[in-house]
Amino acid sequence: MKIYNWCKACELYWFKFYNCIDMFDFQPVRARNQAPTLVDQVVDAYISAIRDQTLRPGMPVPSVRDFARTYQLSTFTVAGAYSRLVAQGWLAARPGAGYRVAPRPKAGAEAMPTSWQPPRLNAGWLLSDIYADHSIPIKSGGGWLPGEWLNEDGLHQALRHLGRVPALRIAGYGHPYGYAPLRETVAASLAAHGLDVTMDQVVLTQGVAHGLDVVIRTLLRPGDTVLVEQPCYANLLPLLRLAGLRIVSVPRTPEGLDCEALARIAEAHRPRALFVNTVLQNPSGAVMTMANAFRVLQTAQQHNLWIIEDDISRELMSGAAPLLAALDGAQRVVYLGGYSKVISPSVRVGYIAAHRDLIRDIARTKMAVGLTSPEIMERVVHQVIREGRYRAHIVRTRERLAQAHAQVTQQMDGLGMQVWARPQAGLFLWARLSEPSAHTGANALAELALKDGIWLAPGSYFDPDEADIPWIRFNVAYSQGPQLWRFLRRVQTGER
Repeated sequence: MKIYNWCKACELYWFKFYNCIDMFDFQPVRARNQAPTLVDQVVDAYISAIRDQTLRPGMPVPSVRDFARTYQLSTFTVAGAYSRLVAQGWLAARPGAGYRVAPRPKAGAEAMPTSWQPPRLNAGWLLSDIYADHSIPIKSGGGWLPGEWLNEDGLHQALRHLGRVPALRIAGYGHPYGYAPLRETVAASLAAHGLDVTMDQVVLTQGVAHGLDVVIRTLLRPGDTVLVEQPCYANLLPLLRLAGLRIVSVPRTPEGLDCEALARIAEAHRPRALFVNTVLQNPSGAVMTMANAFRVLQTAQQHNLWIIEDDISRELMSGAAPLLAALDGAQRVVYLGGYSKVISPSVRVGYIAAHRDLIRDIARTKMAVGLTSPEIMERVVHQVIREGRYRAHIVRTRERLAQAHAQVTQQMDGLGMQVWARPQAGLFLWARLSEPSAHTGANALAELALKDGIWLAPGSYFDPDEADIPWIRFNVAYSQGPQLWRFLRRVQTGER
């Protein structure tokens, strides 16, 4: 195990490995149920050691790689824990010198680090600053999987493979449609879901958000009216506003869109397009039924609507579910998918599938606004998929999410919370506190939660009018820790 030796000559602490002494008490618990996440366990172990003065100010701690190797953890897990410890003031990071225990506060200050201050919640923070803000310990409002859930071995293998590719093969801009082998893979995977397209009907993008932007620029013009779901994917709304589009919302139900409202609104506003999440909708987690899918397509045909189907979460769904583009034959439906939910958010690779005539226009728009998408990242994704363990990773992720759903819904039921849909799959649950908190907006609750180091995603993020509604999006993968439920219980019982 590890102990510290003091070298007076160089005045440095360093770690050495011994089997007889255990000064850093850390035994990771890998049970999938009940136990805190491995990131939480690493953070708690360090904080305990610093409080007990086993680790003293100025002492170096193992590198991310050394710690991960010693305790057989993912480097994603350890990096996430170290980032949180730095943000909270327990560790200090020095370029070129690794991590050390942070200095103690000066006399008269509080006994332990208190440097963290909650950010101010607003649309700008949600859209951009959140991705650079690693300081919040509990990210129940996040839209991604925990780092330790990702396919680290697959990514490392893919990156090693890329390192052996001759530089001349990846020195150019690449094809306007994207890396051909990955487009073939996308077409094959869509065929398995009933959507018969060729690789020439697939354009790769820098993630689904980029794909949405390209589709909006291709199909729509400033002043056009578009329909979105209520609640709606939060990052779609600023894209539509930047394009100068008029946004009208259609109520979403647990079964899909309210088709009576859709027909009425389409008749009144004559929109050009409808944006929809078919499966595991963001933020509600709901899955559209087959009957609802057919009614949506019928209404779109009657009112000459384009449908833009954002299907980013389909891989997280184990059962069958409708795919609008397949039911439509990719005539008036433009289909978007990507890999950020299952491979890594930092691998910005998505795709668009559409009718052959339209896809040519989409490729031209893509080139006009940003040239080709990065072939290096597309090669990485292709290698991860073909490496052989990708499907097993998907299955494991689905199982872990199902377990997380069971645990989180049990906590919600125990608090008497209202849960909008119970998909038992995907990342999200849409829920609200019971009386009397149900009648108040969620913005104030989210501000209060930040003071406890908890990020909640209030309903106003997902409302086209930014109305302060009482609903909250919960990411089940980040909502299993006891701190979150202690906070919500205090709020529910009025103990602010």
